[in-house]
Amino acid sequence: MMIWVPSGDIAAALADLPGVRCAVYDGRTPLPPGAEDVEVLVPPLLPLNDVPGTFAAMPKLRLVQTVTAGVEPYLPHLPEGVVLCNARGVHDAGTAEWAVGAMLAVLREFPGFALAQRSGEWTYHHTGVLADSTVLIVGYGSIGAALERRLAGFEVDVVRVARARREVEGPEGEPVLVHGEDELPDLLPRADVVVLLMPATPATAGMVDAAFLARMRDGALLVNAARGTVVDTAALLAELESGRLLAALDVTEPEPLPRGHPLWSAPGVFITPHVAGSTPASGRRVRKLIRAQVARHLAGEPLVNVITGTY
Repeated sequence: MMIWVPSGDIAAALADLPGVRCAVYDGRTPLPPGAEDVEVLVPPLLPLNDVPGTFAAMPKLRLVQTVTAGVEPYLPHLPEGVVLCNARGVHDAGTAEWAVGAMLAVLREFPGFALAQRSGEWTYHHTGVLADSTVLIVGYGSIGAALERRLAGFEVDVVRVARARREVEGPEGEPVLVHGEDELPDLLPRADVVVLLMPATPATAGMVDAAFLARMRDGALLVNAARGTVVDTAALLAELESGRLLAALDVTEPEPLPRGHPLWSAPGVFITPHVAGSTPASGRRVRKLIRAQVARHLAGEPLVNVITGTY
């Protein structure tokens, strides 16, 4: 069975599986010979340059296993009979850690103090604080649960939101409430921090628009660890430039954010270049997941993280 993977370390993780042949393809260059024999495709972190063309060149393709939780580049072009699986769970730790770090960085003004350090300035003043805050997690799933576990020691109230209202198991095994998206208008004014973790789908595109932002309380912090497309960039810029809201962004629209874009210089925003899940822990977990998925595929066993519907 021929498998194309994005890196040598993933190929090494599959090397001892019987009947498996691996080739490394990073998705940036023209298709090398052998695409017609590929049965399993593991795309790279950045989307393939030509998703429809790649799929069309692979008549034997049966499984696409992404290394990301998001599958939006592949789902619309998936050939009939091909199973699409995502990497739900592998980036939970890194993304949750980034979200906590971003909250602390903005509220405690670490970027400003770092700039003052460079110029040797002692800029003593009071800052914000995470303690006693209400943190609203929008798109509560496995990453949201991981974030809640990491927030347990920060003396905050966590409010959870997903597509539909339900109960889930909380950090200590107790049942906790997850609100539905229809309750957001009433929940947003209560939050000091709003964390975005929803997937990129047609339903979430532009979800965080001017009306959404207007319902956030003055001085609140928006943390986007989801996708840039869920936020209306122009609406966010207006709020930042007015000084009413703060933001921490690991993702933007457009992305990569071009030099000179007004988001770079907007007041009250902290930007990182989509690195939340780019950690050694994520790499280890990706390799473990892909090896297990390929083993299941070889054995004809049910796969995990199968995408059905729009997500």
